[in-house]
Amino acid sequence: MPVTLDIQQPQPFDLVGPTILIAGNATAFEGTLSIRVSDGHDEFNAIAMVGALGLRQFQASIAVPEINAFRLDRLFVTLADDTGNADGPTAIVPVLFGPRILPGYDGWQPYTVRPGDTLTKIAQAHYGNSDFQPIFRANAHVLSDPDVIFPGQVLRIPRADL
Repeated sequence: MPVTLDIQQPQPFDLVGPTILIAGNATAFEGTLSIRVSDGHDEFNAIAMVGALGLRQFQASIAVPEINAFRLDRLFVTLADDTGNADGPTAIVPVLFGPRILPGYDGWQPYTVRPGDTLTKIAQAHYGNSDFQPIFRANAHVLSDPDVIFPGQVLRIPRADL
């Protein structure tokens, strides 16, 4: 049976927490998908049960046991048919790891940039200090320079439960 992987969660560059939720549609040999989360240096593994007959919806999660488990903010969530076939189809989704970006990370909120805003000003309003790095790092998929933001742009502001 050919493997079909349609990953609906996470989406590319989602900002994820220490438990990464995964959902989609799949067919897999004997109904099992392997899940790997890696930054290219370190990795964590899990499996997801799909069901053996036809295309099935599935939900799974993988918990990263240590906040400092990775060296990089950007991770790759890889799903593959668990047959041991190295040439089998895989789905790879890049994500950003919130706990590496902001200690105590527990989610994010959207913020629409207003005229006159800077990342420093936004950080001061949300964190009470001028450290804009968590905001810059959480938006690495849309920001390449911390001095270049524009009115109307929607940014993710990481939150922490400290």
